[in-house]
Amino acid sequence: MLRVKAGELDRMGLLFERHHRKLYGFLYHMLGSAAVSEDLVQNVFYRMLKYRHTYTGEGEFRAWMYHLARNVLADHAKKNRHATRHTDVAAFAERLSGGTHADEGLQKEQEAATLHRALARLSPEYREVLVLSRFQEMKYEEIARVLNTTEGAVKVRVHRAMNELKTTYLRIEN
Repeated sequence: MLRVKAGELDRMGLLFERHHRKLYGFLYHMLGSAAVSEDLVQNVFYRMLKYRHTYTGEGEFRAWMYHLARNVLADHAKKNRHATRHTDVAAFAERLSGGTHADEGLQKEQEAATLHRALARLSPEYREVLVLSRFQEMKYEEIARVLNTTEGAVKVRVHRAMNELKTTYLRIEN
């Protein structure tokens, strides 16, 4: 990103290739819509170009990128307060893997759908911290930078979110 900031705009393509799938996964889990998530990924990369002068190089690039993604998500939420959530788990899995897995069992699909419904029912605060920690595999320290909070606060949120997810999952399953 420092090279992009210095004027090597062609390096943006490399950043896109490295990070667009993870970013898409984060946005998809937060919104539940494949099409909107794809659009918002583009908005995040547009903002990276627009605000490249704000990137200092201190800390991890991913933290800065997810901070921009959270802002894009917040702007989208403001514009679309009454939009409905879509829960197309199969489409998400297909996009990330690049194809379908015909031999996956029905039980795994049902469990994934139940998990996704449970995740969708969590508060945005809990859903966000679980998506960042479990799906994006970010370390608590990095999540703390993205959320502008302490590592201890992140640990507490993840713990509470996991408990809430478990309770919600079991309620849906029964």
